[in-house]
Amino acid sequence: MVAVALTFLTACGGGSDSPTTPEDVIPPTPVPQPELDHSGLTPLKADTIDDTEYLSGGDATVFVADEDAFSTRPNPIADDFTLDGNFTSGDHIFRTPHDGAGPLLNTSNCQGCHLNDGRGVLPSNIAQPFTSMLVKIGDGSGAPDPVYGDQLQTFAEQSFSTSDFASGWPRFNGSTNGDVLLGEAYTYIEFAEVTGSYPDGTSYSLRSPVYKTKDLSFGEFTADIRFSPRIAPQVFGVGLLEAIPEQYILALADEDDTDQDGISGRASMVTDVLTNKPRLGRFAYKAQAPSVLQQVAGAYRGDIGITSNIFIEEPCTNLQTACLNQAERETNAAGQADISDLELAQVEFYNRVLGVPARRGFDQVNAQWNADVAAGRQAFFETGCIGCHTPRHVTEEAAGSVLGEIAFSGLEENAAPIDMLSNQTIYPYTDLLLHDMGGSCTVTRETKDEVSCTSGEECMYVQRCDGLADDLVQGMASGTEWKTPALWGIGLVQTVNPDATFLHDGRARTIEEAILWHGGEAENSLTAFKQLNQNQRAQVLTFIESL
Repeated sequence: MVAVALTFLTACGGGSDSPTTPEDVIPPTPVPQPELDHSGLTPLKADTIDDTEYLSGGDATVFVADEDAFSTRPNPIADDFTLDGNFTSGDHIFRTPHDGAGPLLNTSNCQGCHLNDGRGVLPSNIAQPFTSMLVKIGDGSGAPDPVYGDQLQTFAEQSFSTSDFASGWPRFNGSTNGDVLLGEAYTYIEFAEVTGSYPDGTSYSLRSPVYKTKDLSFGEFTADIRFSPRIAPQVFGVGLLEAIPEQYILALADEDDTDQDGISGRASMVTDVLTNKPRLGRFAYKAQAPSVLQQVAGAYRGDIGITSNIFIEEPCTNLQTACLNQAERETNAAGQADISDLELAQVEFYNRVLGVPARRGFDQVNAQWNADVAAGRQAFFETGCIGCHTPRHVTEEAAGSVLGEIAFSGLEENAAPIDMLSNQTIYPYTDLLLHDMGGSCTVTRETKDEVSCTSGEECMYVQRCDGLADDLVQGMASGTEWKTPALWGIGLVQTVNPDATFLHDGRARTIEEAILWHGGEAENSLTAFKQLNQNQRAQVLTFIESL
């Protein structure tokens, strides 16, 4: 520092009579620059929590921790008359049963799956059909079934309120003649308890699911069929995840595991149906959708049977005559959208700007974190969980809807960016990449008494899986790969919906059970978690529940 000052004085004509040569100057000691993370920020440390981490959603953070935690509009929306009106309109559409639903469907409105904007629930018994979860299907290559498509719709529109399964119709092959339309098939889950113990002797028990599908209304499935039951996830925060620059996510990918940490996340590149160009997939369990809009429009068609100008075709395959006949009798004829672009834009906006619950465990008055939360966070980092659950991201400008700006008169061109979602530092704890979680599946044909069979009304399709695999290929995702889910709000899941459970198919009754199901790329982290003592494991759970 002295040498730099002397050089400055000499340059101004002061100091020694003899000019200082460059060789005489002692260069300043370079200040070490910390390696920056994927977002260009100083990396987070395991043993240091920033005071702003409790603001999980940046400006979109809400301080609500009751049953409305996932349904609340952030202040920037509530304080703007126009934005608040758009939010209210989208909320209303999200919750209201639609005219024109079907002919085949899983539920009649968005809220029917996303209960209180949170997770769906498992049926309470095998006699109760799926209402807030669904079943994706495909053959061994991921190709849709030629008769049933890529998703089973449990209900037909005319019997949704009473359920096909109590209507007295002959279920098996009941829709093949084109006169009567029934739900496509009935799937239920049976669980087997699997016990284990930690190295310290503490025991645990997990539920291993067996998926059974019966009462097929259009005949047999294609050979080599696979099934993937999935429970509806919570929907808040998606606008922020959409606004993370694509290059930031791609920077986290390590498909060949070049750093040899056992984790090789890879990007799911999918087709944007509006541009027909490849984009990074971010939404749904296997990152099949690149945008909130495409995800919403796809759910409307696949889950509710509501067509849009994005997905204009009814959820009937060409071999489902009864479904096609019913579609012809709908108010909106084939090729006409059941939901308008304006309504779709309002639901898109509602989903994008739902508030993200603030982290618990931070004393704002004294700027202190709860000691167990801090200790649990450190263990979460040190056991390698952040190898997939990347804690922090930065968003770029969040563009307005490609459908247009929501206005009193309808949609206008050139929608303005959403400021609340733009240039935010957020803490979702996901890398939005695909990871191999291990496991495998087998599909057999059995009767209800588990006797092997090959065909007939009593011959069910039964899928058993080891680990988290579903054996269903979707796009770039294999039958063992899943997108890392965001963890923000996870500690409030059962506050919002007391019957909610965890993981893609709801098998985990607790967060601890969800951790214990991890395998594949997460095996090293699971082993490290198990090796913690009982108090340390409790601290990790306390930390996760604070998110």
